[in-house]
Amino acid sequence: MATPASDPPFGLAWRHPLPPWQQEGVRRLTQGSLLLADDMGLGKTIQAIGALRVLGPAAVPALVVAPAGLVLQWRAQFCDWAPELRLATALGTAAERMQAWRREADVHLTSYDSLRSDILLRDPCGPARRDWAVVVADEAQRMKNPRAETAIAVKRLRARRAWALTGTPLENSADDIASILDFVAPGGGHRREMMVGLRRLLAAVLLRRRRGEVLRTLPPKSGITIDPGLTPAQRAAYDVAEREGLIWLRSLGTRVRITEVLELLLRLKQICNAAPQSGASGKLDDLERRIAAVVAAGEKALVFSQFVQAPFGVAAIAERLHRFAPLCLIGGQDPAERAAILRRFGEDPKSPVLVLSLRAGGVGLNLTAASAVFHFDRWWTAAVEAQAEDRAHRMGQRRAVRVVTYRCRDTVEERIADIIAHKQALFDLHVEGDGAEALARLELADLLRAVGV
Repeated sequence: MATPASDPPFGLAWRHPLPPWQQEGVRRLTQGSLLLADDMGLGKTIQAIGALRVLGPAAVPALVVAPAGLVLQWRAQFCDWAPELRLATALGTAAERMQAWRREADVHLTSYDSLRSDILLRDPCGPARRDWAVVVADEAQRMKNPRAETAIAVKRLRARRAWALTGTPLENSADDIASILDFVAPGGGHRREMMVGLRRLLAAVLLRRRRGEVLRTLPPKSGITIDPGLTPAQRAAYDVAEREGLIWLRSLGTRVRITEVLELLLRLKQICNAAPQSGASGKLDDLERRIAAVVAAGEKALVFSQFVQAPFGVAAIAERLHRFAPLCLIGGQDPAERAAILRRFGEDPKSPVLVLSLRAGGVGLNLTAASAVFHFDRWWTAAVEAQAEDRAHRMGQRRAVRVVTYRCRDTVEERIADIIAHKQALFDLHVEGDGAEALARLELADLLRAVGV
C-alpha cells in the first residue's frame, strides 16, 4: 500500500517519498528518450517505474528488457511501486514466452536472451512487430558492442521513447557510449562524430548524478589493497606458466593474436588465485581470517570472483569458507533459486557470507545487508568492480562499507591494475570530464604489455 507524502509529487501516492533527485529523474524521463546513468544505488529502476506511472496511458504499451537475473526483481519493484500496472513476463520456454507476448498488459518484461530468441517472431504480438510507447533497456552496457546480437535485437524495437539505464555507460572505449546513443537517439551518426567531443553529444540525452552529490548521509566507503603473497606452490606454478607462455607467444612473432594473449593472461590470473594442483592459496588463507573477523563482529560479507569452478573461483572460496555456511550466486541459476538465495542472505543471520561470480552478481542487486566487500581477483575495468561493491554501498546501507582488493605483487595482477587505471581515465574523460578527444581502445600492444612481452 502506497504511503502518501504530505505533498506527493506528480499528484500520485508513492510507496515511499521520492527524494529530489529521483523526482528530477522522473521528470526527465517523461520528457522523452534518455540515457539515465546515475551512480549505482540511486534508484534508476524506481525512477523508470515512476515515469511510467506519471505518463499513464501515454506509456502503454511499455517493454522492459533486463538481464535474466533481474527480470523478477523488476516485477517485484513494479508490484511495490506501481501495483495498478498490469504486467506480463516473457520468460521460460518458447510457448510460455509467446503466451506472455499475447497477454494484454501495460508493461511487458523480458530478458535480453529471450528478446534475442523472439525478435524475429512473425506473430503480430511479437516484440519487433509492435509499436511500443516506451522501451526500457536496463544495464544498457549490454549493448556496448553494436554488432552483437543483443544490441541488434534491442535496436530493432520500435519505440516512441527509449530509456537506457546504466551506471557504467563506458566500460572499454568511447564506442560503448556511441552504441547506447544509437538506441536512445538513433540516426545521429554518433560514431562519426565522436572525435568532435563526446561530452557535447551526450549533453542532450544524458542524466547522471553522483552519489556523493545527492546522498549526503550515506555511510563512507573505504578500500584497501592487500598483497597476500603467493604460496610456494603458487609461485612455482606461476613462474613455469609465465616462462612457457612467453616463449610460446614470442615464437608466434607477428602471428600472435589477442585470443592467445588473453589465454595466457587468464591462466596467470587463475594461478594468482590458487595453485592448479594443490589448491594452495595465499588469498584464501588471508580471506578466511578476514571473514572470521567480519562474522565475529556481527556483520556480513560479499566475495566476488570472475571465476566459478574450483580451484580458482567461487566453488573453491565457498569450500574454504564452509564453516560460515556461505551462499553462492553464479550464472545459470534459475530466477526462483536466485531470489531465494538473495532473500536468505538479506534476512537470515546464519547466512553471513555471499560468494558471487562477478558477472552474475555485480549488477542490479541490493545487498545492503553486507558491509564488507572482497574482490578476490580483478576484472578489466574499474567500472565493473565499482558496480559490484556498490551492491552494498547504496541507499539503505547503515554501516560504513569496507572494500578489500587482492593484488599479488610481481605478477600479472600488477600490470592489469595499470590497464584498469587507464580505462578509468577514459571513463572520467568522457562521462565525468570535459569532452576531449576519445582515447584509443586497448589493443594487442596493451595486452602484450600486461603479460610482459
